[in-house]
Amino acid sequence: MHPNDPKLRSFIEVDPSSDFPIQNLPYGVFFTPEWPDLRVGVAIGDQILDLAELERAELIRFDGTDNVFAKPSLNAFMALGPKVWAQTRARISELLRHDNPELRDNAELRMRALVSQNLAQMHMPIEVAGFTDFYSSKEHATNVGTMFRDKTNPLLPNWLHIPIGYNGRASTVVVSGTPIRRPRGQLKPPTAELPTFGPCKRLDFELEMGVVIGQASAMGEMLTEQQAEEMIFGFTLLNDWSARDIQQWEYVPLGPFQAKAFGTSISPWIVTREALEPFRVHGPAQDPTPLPYLQQKGANNYDMQLAVDLRTEKMNKPGTICRTNFRHMYWSSVQQLVHHASSGCAMNVGDLLGSGTISGPEKSERGSMLELSWGGAEPLDLGGGEQRSFLEDGDSLTMRGWCQGDGYRIGFGEVEGTVLPSI
Repeated sequence: MHPNDPKLRSFIEVDPSSDFPIQNLPYGVFFTPEWPDLRVGVAIGDQILDLAELERAELIRFDGTDNVFAKPSLNAFMALGPKVWAQTRARISELLRHDNPELRDNAELRMRALVSQNLAQMHMPIEVAGFTDFYSSKEHATNVGTMFRDKTNPLLPNWLHIPIGYNGRASTVVVSGTPIRRPRGQLKPPTAELPTFGPCKRLDFELEMGVVIGQASAMGEMLTEQQAEEMIFGFTLLNDWSARDIQQWEYVPLGPFQAKAFGTSISPWIVTREALEPFRVHGPAQDPTPLPYLQQKGANNYDMQLAVDLRTEKMNKPGTICRTNFRHMYWSSVQQLVHHASSGCAMNVGDLLGSGTISGPEKSERGSMLELSWGGAEPLDLGGGEQRSFLEDGDSLTMRGWCQGDGYRIGFGEVEGTVLPSI
């Protein structure tokens, strides 16, 4: 049976509402108090299957390569290429099947190889080689352009022809649960004559998907649609924290810099491209037709539901402030990668591409506080007498994502970050 077959069942009991059925098998890096070495595992239900342990037991083998999973990141495994990715996922699926005795009936190995997620500490899943953030939601770009540029013509002339992006900082990409310190920077309100330096006053989130690049491309070469697709290892939730007031002053003429450099959070689990295959859909019609190198034949978007929860220090439980879908993205992840390499830019194993803020056509689908509060003019009512235009110290932001199958879901877990006061 194919690892995506909805009829597959594991000998490990998995709740139908779990993000991590046998059809998913996302990769992550973890450690435990009993064994503090970092290693690679996959999520199955509320457990982690320790792949380093399976490799030691020779239930998973790689030709000419040892200890692929006894590593502090997925980079060594990703470098082995798409054929190995598919073979390995199929083997893991086989070992977890309800009717396969290899692992199921080996009590000693099960004791060593299965770890409760509650007992594990998750780590950064990849060593980020480079981080590029895009601006590929037409709804988001239109909202921002309407607020700050031209209500009658909100999109810049190049937006419908080219996936807009900028190179961010790999050094401040962090795993879910890492607190985010409120950034400092130059601030100049429109009414001020000169800038000042101080803590950001308009701190924001951006709901994005992170695209994990698992294969390198050579400097000077372009990519085809198929080559770009095969280079994508998987996807992760991504929150590209943003300091809107710092950005407003600094972004002309070269775009975001310090307003985006202070923190980007990703979820600890990387869902493989193969696991998402049943949920592929065509994106919005592109008009005008892109230049030939950006034209795509495949359905390169995904029917992926996304939600953002906000919890303030006064709230007993978080409230959902945004629900949207990844299928809305105007420029696909494949187009982003094709364009990234089109100048001859070399791509590396472990490169991370941010999709850009994911917004939909409805107000409830806006993927940032900037849009949800319309630049602060329409504060969000959180109940209990609390409102938010932008994020305040102590606020906790959690993003979730999943693709809903027939009786199962392919989920991403969550990415969470809490705002700490500026130093």
